[in-house]
Amino acid sequence: MASLYGLSRDEIVSRLSLEKAFQADQILSWLVKGVTDWDDMTNLPSKLRERCKSEGINTISSRVVDRQEDRNAVKLLVELEDSSLVECVMLSDKTGRKTACISSQVGCAMGCSFCKTGTMGLIRNLEDYEIIEQMVHIRSLDPSTGHIVFMGMGEPLNNLGALMRAVTWFHNPRLMNISYKKMTISTCGVVSGIRSLAELDLGIRLAVSLVSADDETRSRIMKVNRRWPLDELKKALLSFQHTQEKRITLEYCLLKGVNTGSKSAKDLAHFMSGLSAIVNLIPWNPVEGLEYESPSAEEIRKFTNDLDHLHVNYTLRMPKGRNISGACGQLATSTRRKTSLSGDGE
Repeated sequence: MASLYGLSRDEIVSRLSLEKAFQADQILSWLVKGVTDWDDMTNLPSKLRERCKSEGINTISSRVVDRQEDRNAVKLLVELEDSSLVECVMLSDKTGRKTACISSQVGCAMGCSFCKTGTMGLIRNLEDYEIIEQMVHIRSLDPSTGHIVFMGMGEPLNNLGALMRAVTWFHNPRLMNISYKKMTISTCGVVSGIRSLAELDLGIRLAVSLVSADDETRSRIMKVNRRWPLDELKKALLSFQHTQEKRITLEYCLLKGVNTGSKSAKDLAHFMSGLSAIVNLIPWNPVEGLEYESPSAEEIRKFTNDLDHLHVNYTLRMPKGRNISGACGQLATSTRRKTSLSGDGE
């Protein structure tokens, strides 16, 4: 294995043939801090460190090859062991709280027409350690980063096994000790995955990219709706909520002239009936080559007025990372680093 991240104490003992099990705890402590060089793990015997180096045992499989900064976001381009590229983003809110936006796949198979990642197609799933290492790279920017949203590249629920292993590692009190309630999984509406997540009963938060509450419109924009239309999605969300008792976030990307009219507001209010949910209104972030436009301030004002009259619980999110193509829907990479280092797939 190319990485020690994601391994348990006992697995590290076995992997490194350690004679003293407590040394695995020492190694894990260093890894959690982002220390990946054997020479820097100073409380380990020098003989052990030299053996690990001579045997070519890698502690980490990925590296940051590009970094771009905006006022409230830092985007990292991460090169994986097979030279594939993924992006992750550290977001800052007005209180200074840091959130890691992490990818779960290289590319994405879902093909949502407003999202740049969807133009890549699916290259492959990420391993659990590749998911974990993104958080390690982000914490190298700010160790206080304590929230995670799985809203980067890919559909998390289509890589549920690796995702849950990473989530368990993040949550482990002896490791990163991140509460489940500080982690959010975002899906475009993979009903089978939502049901599986409900069965796990972890208390992790769920966000759903809704975009439209009209089946015809949503099927045109998001292919997933052709497989699981809105009625099936809502049933799954009600079932999830019955198990988890958590408020669900509905991500609603505002597309000029597409989903911002009075009927769209009424459809949204109807879909929310019976759900404990909040809607995140997100003006579309421009992506070159895609057909959409971001709505004007007046169009947004009219739509939010309609939602107010319908008593819809919503927030209007200001773009973060738009100037570095690090905002929602803007993440995409080249297939390999040698093709591009821009992080924008161009």
